[in-house]
Amino acid sequence: MSRQLQQLIHVGCRALSLDQDDRRALQLTVTGKGSMSDMSEDELKAVLDRLKADGFKPDAKGRSRHRKAPRADLRLVHVLWRKLGDAGELDRPGRGGLNAFVRARFESSWGSVPADIDMLRDAAQITAVIRALKDWCARAGIELQGN
Repeated sequence: MSRQLQQLIHVGCRALSLDQDDRRALQLTVTGKGSMSDMSEDELKAVLDRLKADGFKPDAKGRSRHRKAPRADLRLVHVLWRKLGDAGELDRPGRGGLNAFVRARFESSWGSVPADIDMLRDAAQITAVIRALKDWCARAGIELQGN
């Protein structure tokens, strides 16, 4: 649990634009300790509570969210993937599962795929991913608006 709290504190500091020196100063103010490795779990929670009081809002899983995809067509890919996950069609409903799907489905025909779907820029390739996901939704009986 302590390691997770430390990671969440780092996420909170990034979200609040605190550099390492600012983070250490905050830790000293809250706990009297400059190093998280010297802190107890309760002290780490106190630092996290202070970050939350200063405006940090972790999501439900305690991690910061990825930025929105840079293109509308890529955002549609994420929406379709989420619909499949909500319907129970996916073994790995997160971003890692989506990236694995794209690699498994398209790597042999494309030659290579980017490490993350949001790095994809070729419109024809993005359209192929959207088509594959829409077809999967249709097979699963998932209704899509404006299809």
